[in-house]
Amino acid sequence: MGLVGVQENGNGEMALSLGNKNKYKRMDSKLSDDFDDDASHHRHQLERKRSIRKYVLACAIFASLNNVLLGYDVGVMSGAIIFIQEDLKITEVQEEVLVGILSIISLLGSLAGGRTSDIIGRKWTMAFAAVVFQIGAAIMTLAPSFQVLMIGRVLAGIGIGFGVMIAPVYIAEISPTVDRGSLTSFPEIFINVGILLGYVSNYAFSGLSVHTNWRVMLAVGILPSIFIGFALFIIPESPRWLVMQNRVEEARSVLLKTNEIEKEVDERLSEIVAAAGMSNGEKNEDKAVWRELLSPSPSLRRMLITGFGIQCFQQITGIDATVYYSPEILKDAGIESNSKLLAATVAVGVTKTAFILIATFLVDRVGRKPLLYVSTIGMTVCLFTLSLSLALLGNGQLGIALAVLCVCGNVSFFSVGMGPICWILTSEIFPLRLRAQASALGAVGNRVCSGFVAMSFLSLSRTITEAGTFFLFSLLSALSVLFVYTLVPETKGKSLEQIELLFQDQNEWQGSEVELGDSEHLVQKA
Repeated sequence: MGLVGVQENGNGEMALSLGNKNKYKRMDSKLSDDFDDDASHHRHQLERKRSIRKYVLACAIFASLNNVLLGYDVGVMSGAIIFIQEDLKITEVQEEVLVGILSIISLLGSLAGGRTSDIIGRKWTMAFAAVVFQIGAAIMTLAPSFQVLMIGRVLAGIGIGFGVMIAPVYIAEISPTVDRGSLTSFPEIFINVGILLGYVSNYAFSGLSVHTNWRVMLAVGILPSIFIGFALFIIPESPRWLVMQNRVEEARSVLLKTNEIEKEVDERLSEIVAAAGMSNGEKNEDKAVWRELLSPSPSLRRMLITGFGIQCFQQITGIDATVYYSPEILKDAGIESNSKLLAATVAVGVTKTAFILIATFLVDRVGRKPLLYVSTIGMTVCLFTLSLSLALLGNGQLGIALAVLCVCGNVSFFSVGMGPICWILTSEIFPLRLRAQASALGAVGNRVCSGFVAMSFLSLSRTITEAGTFFLFSLLSALSVLFVYTLVPETKGKSLEQIELLFQDQNEWQGSEVELGDSEHLVQKA
């Protein structure tokens, strides 16, 4: 048969050769097609990952815009208060109340924010916060008297309370596990950006008349909230909130947009459903959320101690005093002219903002606790050195240089750890059904401590001197080092549902045991 085949083809060898070549061509073509399919699939996956990362990044940025408002208010008020005092002839006590009332009033927004976000959703709570702040800022801008200025300040504080509480919760709930730490630090980044913009605004508009300049400074703060309106058309609702509303398919759709690996979406959705107490047709416990918070289980008590404690330590170490009253501090150190004081505060703002970016880069690489150690120890050293400088060096050039260096050092170490990680931890550690309101409780502690520090700093400084006040802050900062060591677990690399399991240890709540247990979990995870 082979011979016949050769004869029929006229040139058997050629025909055979051609036949083999065609066979090889068909095999090569098939391999080439498979390779092209693999390459195309790989390109598609890379494009999808890039697209998802951009989308999640945009969501985190837009969700953090409310925090620009808080930062801007803190920064701008440090300089505006100089001109408000001159224009409206307010007393030192009124100055303290005007500066500190925002933090106290914002706790009302934070308290209401948890329940509100559980009812209308995380997304629309952010929108509501922006509207309330805009109304308050407009009233402050047009205020003819101290009393009207206070009304605007109260409304602005309520809006800020809503925004500060909900942003880290929302970002933590939409973020992929691997990027959650860096993305959840965005609100703190934007607070620092706002502070810097406030300092720059002070310097830029200080040349206007005393009646006009502080009004323009406050009016500029309305602009960031306008962009939040545009954000509502871009950002999705939190998938975890959607699950709590039994809108599971919508939650799955959001997870597909925010998770790089498609096959993990159903796994994450199952974890969220289970955490919400809805798996196998189960409903949430009838026990009211606030009742559960007020009579917590041992694991929830550990969460509350960690979350509430870290929020309070963030403020009682005096960061708001350093930022709000940096012109006063530097003036006592020896800087005299207003323009030089405001220029020095710009340097403080630039330093604070730059170091928060370092924290964002490192928080998901080295972990939360190492950065907290660096932060709290560094702050303790800077605060103690500042107290010595103010007490011993007087108003000479060395005293001025050391004071500026210590103030910049303090805000830098704060931004590396305590600033962003405080909000990251609070948004991570609580169970889904309690997360919004427990985070609100932590934010209340933060705002109360902030208000107490801001409203008492001038009076305390007159009583025990500024040097004595910063020595007190350094002692509290030293206590925060001990708190981090004993009561804060490492949460890097864990899903929100895995973090919840960390606290469900039946052993006694001892910091060393928690830290060792957490290390074991990290090793297993790795």
